[in-house]
Amino acid sequence: MQAALAQFLDHIAYERGLAANTRRAYADDLRIFSTFLAGQGVHGFNTVTRRQVVAFLEDQRRQKMAVATIARRLVAIKVLFTYLQGEGLLDKNVTEAMRAPKLWRNLPGMLSPAETGRLVESAVGDRTRTVRDRAILELFYACGLRVSEVASIGLDDVHLDEGFVRCTGKGNKQRVVPLGGQATDALRRYLAESRPKLAKRQGSPALFISQQGHGFTRQGLYKIIVAYAREAGLSGRVTPHTLRHCFASHLLANGASLRAIQEMLGHASIATTQIYTHVDQDRLLAVHRQFHPRA
Repeated sequence: MQAALAQFLDHIAYERGLAANTRRAYADDLRIFSTFLAGQGVHGFNTVTRRQVVAFLEDQRRQKMAVATIARRLVAIKVLFTYLQGEGLLDKNVTEAMRAPKLWRNLPGMLSPAETGRLVESAVGDRTRTVRDRAILELFYACGLRVSEVASIGLDDVHLDEGFVRCTGKGNKQRVVPLGGQATDALRRYLAESRPKLAKRQGSPALFISQQGHGFTRQGLYKIIVAYAREAGLSGRVTPHTLRHCFASHLLANGASLRAIQEMLGHASIATTQIYTHVDQDRLLAVHRQFHPRA
């Protein structure tokens, strides 16, 4: 199993060019799966049965793993088995018809539009750091970016006159996302008032920079979101990813097409974006009643 696993990891690194974080996630998930199989007396992927895969998922559930984690591990197993079958190393792909657990019913904590507005507007004032933080919050909510994408945005990626930002997402793929009026205004103020004071003599190309004049890490941006969520009095866990989910869910609730949301989020497959369709079932029912001839 270890040789087959090593071959697969080489494949996703050098042929598919997956990002380092994605490769690490695959490696960790498949190592846990392989350890489980070894405990069951299975020492080759070619002898794995569907029942054993299901038993692994059930074992993960008993260990109280998050549904998102279990779903991700099943995806890793399915991708591995598809690769091994394509290479002639697997007679039958027992995971072919298996579906991930109901991930779409377990989205990270959502905020209402009013709560999201309260979060963004909690960064108020004229202090250098506050003006910067307001621009960060506005950008997260306006564009639905991943925290790694915000951390990597450079000054050259921001086009305020045209109203868009360019970011680099998973698989090193670039996309353009509209900014919106309030995010544009917040960024203009930050670039005019705060960033020159923070930049000092460091000359960092990053859009957002810390008190030390360096670009932010993902952890640094995470801490800013958490701090302002606390300031806004929001209960529950609020993270940068929460704002990404709010961006998508609020757009969908206001009539945006799923395909447009997919492009702005940078999802490779629309199936990933469809997890948001649960958020506004009333609107979907109303649309069906209005337009279906036999509704």
